[in-house]
Amino acid sequence: MHFAFKISNSLFSWNFKLRFLNLHPKESMVNFQPNLFLCVYIFAVLMETFVVIGKPQVPCYFIFGDSLFDSGNNNQLLTTLKSNYPPYGTDFPQGVTGRFTNGRTVADIIGQLLGFDEYIPTYATATDQHISQGVNYASGGSGIREETGSHLGGRISLDRQLLNHHSLVSQLFHLQRNITFTREYLSKCIYLVNMGSNDYINNYLKPKHYTTSHIYTTRQYAKILVRQYSRQLKSLYDLGGRKIVVFGLGLIGCAPEEISTFGTGGKPCVQSINDAIRVFNRKLKPIVDRLNVYKPDAKFTFINLTGMVLQQVGPFCILRSDGQCAQTTLISPFRTMSMYYDGYHPTEISNVHIAKVSYNAVSPIDASPYDISHLVRL
Repeated sequence: MHFAFKISNSLFSWNFKLRFLNLHPKESMVNFQPNLFLCVYIFAVLMETFVVIGKPQVPCYFIFGDSLFDSGNNNQLLTTLKSNYPPYGTDFPQGVTGRFTNGRTVADIIGQLLGFDEYIPTYATATDQHISQGVNYASGGSGIREETGSHLGGRISLDRQLLNHHSLVSQLFHLQRNITFTREYLSKCIYLVNMGSNDYINNYLKPKHYTTSHIYTTRQYAKILVRQYSRQLKSLYDLGGRKIVVFGLGLIGCAPEEISTFGTGGKPCVQSINDAIRVFNRKLKPIVDRLNVYKPDAKFTFINLTGMVLQQVGPFCILRSDGQCAQTTLISPFRTMSMYYDGYHPTEISNVHIAKVSYNAVSPIDASPYDISHLVRL
């Protein structure tokens, strides 16, 4: 076993004299006041990004989600939600892959913390040799609801990701030729699920395209979303999942594109959107707790993203009208100091922070009832 140490080279461009750059969502870069605490914090996070390379702590690792976890499943779909072009992938070892960030996603980093020395392949590219170690099903624009993101084109909803997983589990049964062994094998794996952001961004908050905001109040919508999500999590359990990590939603109202679209009324973020997100999260956590009661052989855990915010800085690319980066080879040297890379998606430095706290929680508020490092030992 040995340790790999990774630091983004651009961090050492200290000639910027502690001045960060902040892109207004629809404009070019402008200067903003330095935050020394943020400088020190980011440096500390990068310095602590040690990855153990050796035998993984779990036999396999399965990833379900949207563009926050997508590593290329959307590349072959007919959709506007793709990131297989620069400046995405600027700091990723393999370059442009279809990840909606400059470097690694949260799922990538958690995989490294679990001890996997290779990134988990997408479902679109996984072979028989890959599937026993895990697959990434995540798809940009996807949601809990089937219609979510449909105005953008193709995407793989959570229901269809679960169907893909059903096919893969059947394939594993065939390859391993021992039902008891395969069931026990799958019960030891880690399953990441991050879904729901698009059910707001690309559904409820798009009244011209979807009827949900005309039919439901924010509380009613959260209730029906969580009810459907609960059924989907039970389906994952039925497919053999026992160690299941459920991510709550981040504060979407702080995303640069939402601020640009809705305005803040002088506040840092769009309060009405964040209020709706908090309602969803407050309903989701008790569902996770109940699943642990009703499925005593399973270990579900809830990751609270609302407290894992550095500072609303960014984006650090030139935006298209839909909030994604416009295609360009121009790269900001200050991206390691930003929370957002484009109008919606976090930078690698933000992903490092989220992954580290999800794996080793700072407080019980961050992960309940366990963080991922404890979950793998159960």
